[in-house]
Amino acid sequence: MRNWMLAVVLAVGLTGAVNAQDAEIEGVIGSQIEAFQADDFIGAFEFAHPSIRNIFRTPENFGRMVTQGYPMVWRPAEVTYLELRDVGGDLRQKVQIVDMDGAVHLLDYRMRKTADGWKISAVQLLAASELSA
Repeated sequence: MRNWMLAVVLAVGLTGAVNAQDAEIEGVIGSQIEAFQADDFIGAFEFAHPSIRNIFRTPENFGRMVTQGYPMVWRPAEVTYLELRDVGGDLRQKVQIVDMDGAVHLLDYRMRKTADGWKISAVQLLAASELSA
């Protein structure tokens, strides 16, 4: 009985930790999207992993890449967080974005933990066939 209760307590504790991690990751992605919506490319750049910041060097370069390559992220009509999963040791958050024209886009955000918290280290646009995956 005691072992069963300990298992339940551990499972509840782990579930709470996972839910907190999910909320943190969703918060980072959501905050970056909010910054994009406000054309705050400096703020949005802060949510990018250092490896991404090194590639683009400036918030302006980063903003140009997003507005030209990921307009659905820059101006989404609707954002829905789907599953968070471990893919080869990387945490990936699947996000469904409906753009202003009503088109549905599925994106995979690769997240990396840093000393400053979770950061976005890559975003991949998934094929439409992966919507149900």
